[in-house]
Amino acid sequence: MKRIRLGRTEIEVTPVGLGCWQLSSGLRDGKGYWSTVAQETANEIVAKALAGGINWFDTAEFYGGGRSEQALSKALQAAGIRPGAVRVATKWNPFFRTAGSIGTTIGERLRRLSPYPIDLHQVHQPMGFSSVEAEMQAMAALVEAKKIGAVGVSNFNESRMRRAHAALQRLGRPLASNQVRYSLLHRKIERNGVLKAAKELGITIIAYSPLEQGVLTGRFHDDPGSVQRLQGPRKFRHAFRHLGQSRPLVDELRAVARAHDASPAQVALAWMTQFHGDTVVVIPGATSARQIADSVGSQQFVLSRAELDAIDERAREF
Repeated sequence: MKRIRLGRTEIEVTPVGLGCWQLSSGLRDGKGYWSTVAQETANEIVAKALAGGINWFDTAEFYGGGRSEQALSKALQAAGIRPGAVRVATKWNPFFRTAGSIGTTIGERLRRLSPYPIDLHQVHQPMGFSSVEAEMQAMAALVEAKKIGAVGVSNFNESRMRRAHAALQRLGRPLASNQVRYSLLHRKIERNGVLKAAKELGITIIAYSPLEQGVLTGRFHDDPGSVQRLQGPRKFRHAFRHLGQSRPLVDELRAVARAHDASPAQVALAWMTQFHGDTVVVIPGATSARQIADSVGSQQFVLSRAELDAIDERAREF
């Protein structure tokens, strides 16, 4: 699998990484969201990703209060991966905190992920009690102390992203990335200035929920009753409201998939990583090793310009 630079850093990542929210022992912020993924299953998921060429993993303090970080570390160790051989990204939880806690909590992040270093540390949400500038200064201090490799943000709008970029630039550091929700069913960043600014400033967009938590696989369209078996808010927030509206798009993905001996999910991920050049990378998650096939397979074919444009046209309403 090819590798591209993360923003204007020297960090190289594959166009597809592995989102590790699902490895949080069934917990998000203390409430059930995903079914529990046992450590043995987590080991299988990570091993399958590595075998397919994926070289980076995204987790967060917020995912199960560090359980995802710890599960990722155990899985990498089980696979025999030495520190530094893969790239690890995590996130600082800003809720009810000031920028000062970025420095005081980094030890816990490193402990959870040990022995693997933090290549990318991100501000998870624009909801802290400090300014963007103060948060970037705290992050830059961690880079200077060699506790992290690079700085990113998550869920930042255009204005906040530009402020973060400018603050780091004054400190001689690049803003590597902005992790945002982006998919063929959620194209808000194409209209609100985030994607355009990222291209202008050389910031990588890390797209989470690139398959809309399974909707773009087509499995819910094939079996609408399976929506009722989803955990918690996923039942209504994503799958249920998208089924009828998204069917024409899924049909288009299936048509393109047949031409490449691929799946609709693989075509959706291929579109994401090819339509905007090297600006967008994706981090689909997985609750089983077999789901990794879509992530890896999406990088084994190239969509034609006509196919890219046809999918784009079909998804424009979103």
